[in-house]
Amino acid sequence: MDVQNKHKFPKVIGAIDGTHIHIHKPKKHAESYINRKGYYSIQLQIICDSTLKFIHCYAGQPGSVHDMRVFRLSGIQSMCTENYFPHDSHLIGDAAYTLQKHVLVPYRNNGHLTAAQINYNTRLSSARVMIERAIGLLKGRFRSLLDKLYMKRTDLIPQYIITCCVLHNICILNNDLIDDVIIIERNNIPEIANDNEITALDKERGVEKRNALTYMLNER
Repeated sequence: MDVQNKHKFPKVIGAIDGTHIHIHKPKKHAESYINRKGYYSIQLQIICDSTLKFIHCYAGQPGSVHDMRVFRLSGIQSMCTENYFPHDSHLIGDAAYTLQKHVLVPYRNNGHLTAAQINYNTRLSSARVMIERAIGLLKGRFRSLLDKLYMKRTDLIPQYIITCCVLHNICILNNDLIDDVIIIERNNIPEIANDNEITALDKERGVEKRNALTYMLNER
């Protein structure tokens, strides 16, 4: 309800995004850890709620792995059911994720979006600010996640990252916030989702739901 009240975007359980943790060159399979920006990294996928608390975290995939593959490996894809998303609820994400019934993403801007589609994208973008703020708080508090992680053992790095996420939640629950929030620079061109394992029916239901929500938001 907080997201609906603040951003007029209904039924949002949380926002999802991924971020790269800069690491030293690994001793094994180093090429797999080079991300699109050209540095070695391990990925952290986060889902946060409107309080900026993390409700799901997954870390450990090399930097070259696509966001949607991380999404599937994290177990979230298998949880996209009515049991975990009651009352027609959903996550919101960017264009790196595949549109489906329980994951809503923006329309791709092909230069021919309607006013209603632009309005939908604007509302979704406004609501998605919470995940960017949550990641900014995490990296602002734990600067090793912002700069370059000093650890070299790739088998232990995910445990360290998740520990930082747990401490982030403890701080949120105790109202221990920081003023120095890091603004994480976004790619100008987001990575486009590419996951053939989502069924055509799931994608069709996502299209239908987004179209209905676009119409509803435009009528308000």
